[in-house]
Amino acid sequence: MIDARATPAPLSGAPKQPPGLLTVLREWGQIGCIGFGGPPAHIALLRELCVKRRRWISEEEFEHGIAATNLLPGPASTQLAIFCAWRLRGIPGALVGGVSFIVPGLVLIIALAALFLGAPPDWLRGAGAGAGAVVAAVAVQAGASLMPGSWKRAHGGQRQRWIAYIAAGAAGAALVGPWLVLLLLGCGALEFAWRRGSRGQRTLDLHAGPLVLLALAATTAGGVGALCWTAFKVGALSYGGGFVIIPLMQADAVEHYHWMTDGEFLNAVALGQATPGPVVQTVAVVGYAAHGLGGAILAAIVAFAPSFWFIALGARRFDHLRIHPGARAFLDGAGPAAIGAIIGSAIPLALALSETWQFVVLAGGGVLLLVLRRGVVTTLFAAGVAGIAVALAGAPLPT
Repeated sequence: MIDARATPAPLSGAPKQPPGLLTVLREWGQIGCIGFGGPPAHIALLRELCVKRRRWISEEEFEHGIAATNLLPGPASTQLAIFCAWRLRGIPGALVGGVSFIVPGLVLIIALAALFLGAPPDWLRGAGAGAGAVVAAVAVQAGASLMPGSWKRAHGGQRQRWIAYIAAGAAGAALVGPWLVLLLLGCGALEFAWRRGSRGQRTLDLHAGPLVLLALAATTAGGVGALCWTAFKVGALSYGGGFVIIPLMQADAVEHYHWMTDGEFLNAVALGQATPGPVVQTVAVVGYAAHGLGGAILAAIVAFAPSFWFIALGARRFDHLRIHPGARAFLDGAGPAAIGAIIGSAIPLALALSETWQFVVLAGGGVLLLVLRRGVVTTLFAAGVAGIAVALAGAPLPT
């Protein structure tokens, strides 16, 4: 049983007196306010705070935290923020640090959701349509940036399976919709079974059945249960980085439950990229579209709760997790499939565009991201400005 009052022993070179909870609240909240740019920016800000400036955590343990959280499903940079706070103040620190990291961006994105999903003026609709138009290019860029590292970790005959997992994930994002999560888990279980033989196959049989039953129950129930299942997939069953939430949510939000239109979903993804904090908070926009403010808050709680549980239950075992062959085998299957799903999500995202000028903006965004190597926030801002110009010129906007 975990002792919530316990604080991990101080690291070598760390201060004897860990920072107070108010300090954690202030510092992690500041990162939550200025953390534009996704996981790379969050990691850099946490390293600057905890390792370089305050010397609360050693460089080695920080790197171990990055490696371990990358093995966990869900938003890795959020889990790293929770882990760093846990390392200083135990479970109370994890709760304070994690919540203060998440809440600033969450409040902003819910406010923007209310604005964009209401009756916005044409210029604001144009900004959303312009920014949403480049989301397909952002997905390709996000997936492509993950491929070299994943390919480097594959060796020998594993590379053939890596290619198959990439292809399966890409096809799944375009074809299987809300059941993509089962494909990702299946690829992970297949790689695990490949390395463990018949014992791995029994592990697959034991775990896949209850998950399928849970998915069937949630998707059949609809309503709040369906929203919780969608958010749970995002927070507890997503592998390969924050952008894998797009194919996990799009089919549910647009096609299956009709909570949002294609254009509104594109706006939601753009808002998740353009606001500070974790990209996973995009799920709050989906929740707002489904059930208003209560739905936004519920979706955020369900999506982020697993990250707190993973740290509370497993942070003391991170060293073991990093070298555990079963965990690495599963990720070696699920991870490439998730990367393929991110890239494959560009197909339904591009098909969601309805105006000719949006395809022109998409092409321009692709050049900025993939050729000129501009940042995601910069590209979204430029596309939003282009959308405003189009709207002011009287061009048709997506309905």
